[in-house]
Amino acid sequence: MSDYLDVSTSLSGRRWVGPSIETNRAAELLAQDTTLPPALCQVLARRGVDAMNAASFLDPKLADLLPDPRSLKDMEKAATRFLQAVRNRERIAIFADYDVDGGTSAAQLMTWLRQMGVASTLYIPDRIDEGYGPNEAAMEALAQAHDLIVCVDCGILSHGPIAAAKGADVLVLDHHLGGETLPPALAVVNPNRQDETGDLAHLCAAAVVFLMLVEVNRQMRDSGAKGPDLMAMLDLVALGTVADVAPLIGVNRALVRQGLKVMARRERVGIVALSDVSRMETAPNTYHLGFLLGPRVNAGGRIGQADLGARLLATDNPHEAAALAERLDALNTERRDIEASVRAAALDQAEERGLDAPLVWAAGEGWHPGVVGIVASRLKEATNRPAVVIGLDDAEGKGSGRSVSGVDLGASIQKLAAEGLLIKGGGHKMAAGLTVARDMLEPAMARLSELLEKQGAGQGGPADLKLDGMLMPTAARIELIEDIEKAGPFGAGAPAPRFVFPDVEILFAKRIGDSHLKMTFGDGLGVRIDSICFGAFDTALGPALQNHNGARFHLAGRLEINEWGGRRNVQLRLEDAAPA
Repeated sequence: MSDYLDVSTSLSGRRWVGPSIETNRAAELLAQDTTLPPALCQVLARRGVDAMNAASFLDPKLADLLPDPRSLKDMEKAATRFLQAVRNRERIAIFADYDVDGGTSAAQLMTWLRQMGVASTLYIPDRIDEGYGPNEAAMEALAQAHDLIVCVDCGILSHGPIAAAKGADVLVLDHHLGGETLPPALAVVNPNRQDETGDLAHLCAAAVVFLMLVEVNRQMRDSGAKGPDLMAMLDLVALGTVADVAPLIGVNRALVRQGLKVMARRERVGIVALSDVSRMETAPNTYHLGFLLGPRVNAGGRIGQADLGARLLATDNPHEAAALAERLDALNTERRDIEASVRAAALDQAEERGLDAPLVWAAGEGWHPGVVGIVASRLKEATNRPAVVIGLDDAEGKGSGRSVSGVDLGASIQKLAAEGLLIKGGGHKMAAGLTVARDMLEPAMARLSELLEKQGAGQGGPADLKLDGMLMPTAARIELIEDIEKAGPFGAGAPAPRFVFPDVEILFAKRIGDSHLKMTFGDGLGVRIDSICFGAFDTALGPALQNHNGARFHLAGRLEINEWGGRRNVQLRLEDAAPA
């Protein structure tokens, strides 16, 4: 494959890769058979959408895409037992993970139960004192005071703790990779069970919980009763899906698309309060969910009180919501400071070890367990390799890993645990958690590196920049961006389209803050487009573009609509550039 526009090494050191000949042909055919703009046809062709399916893809309907909940093993049994507990007014506890997926899963159940007049107990373990997932002491105590325990976003590997819940029934609603044997729960609903087909492996826990509630409502309808409005829950499902970096494909696309519409109605007081402290001034999109709301919901579980996020999402009291949102916003600021110091230390250590290995890893004394996952993400992004970051405390370390596309980290971590190199570990393809004995750290990481290398990790340099095609400034109109947005939402598994503006001149360039670049460019024919490049001065991009001396460039990035002061303008979020 030849380099796009002959760019083999851009200003950020990347090779540009354009659409394949097959994709270009498919896009041309799509443009001929529909009235869609050529740029949108490029995006659809990359996703494998043909003319016959274009209309339904651009307007995904949940009714068409939602799977039958009963296609998942144990679903009917789980829903029946849950509904029995509601009808008999049994005591119900919800045991949730401390991240956004856990919080949105718990909030759905708590909201549904409250609307049915049933109170529930929320239990979220402390990340530092208890670690991830159910533990024997907590499950034993919950079982003494409750008839039913529902584990959400956790539980698939918790054989001992679930066995300890004597006297109570346990339901597991999870999506993490299952082991060869299932825990001794009454029902285990998980699209990533070993005996599932894998057709729904892309669902996060919030979506699994939503499907159970769909089945519960169906069973109620069959008996002549009516359940709560589930469509109103989709804001929670969308937040969980995006924040857990679930791929935006299949039903996930429809769940997030519809969930964003529900969120825009500003009916859930917790999300409204969180949006306000996050200074969200436009209709919500996937960026807001992933980078503004998600980190704040997570902040309680990372460095504060573990249940703050779930309580915020579940409350119907505006005063409580405002107080919780303020607390989470403050914790998020504190989390950023802690993260910055750990990130600097981890990067230094990883560089010393070498950034070209199949696995990039770092471990440090007292590194906060609440930020190691975020730091692992930063290392992964900087190196295009799977990364693991571990905080050491006394005789053991707790760590978190993030992977790159095509490399299954969760399966490798589970193999390590089975081989006895880890105290425990699990997760899914793109993210995993682990606990390791201090004296096993080096051999465990060496073995993990070996397993990941077999999957192809570490073979590339900086990631190639994949581009959807070229655009002339005259074609970059608000209407085109709105058309392209219909192919979204964009995120994990569905990257936002990137276009190149070839051979343009820079009309204005100014450094903003510490490292950002604000710029205007044009084609010499009177059309001017504003551009923003975040972190430009952390790379060679900023200096080269600011000191352009009249040189012309190819500019690559994502088109967006910038709303400011009541006006809407086209803006390029610049990601890379190369001399023309």
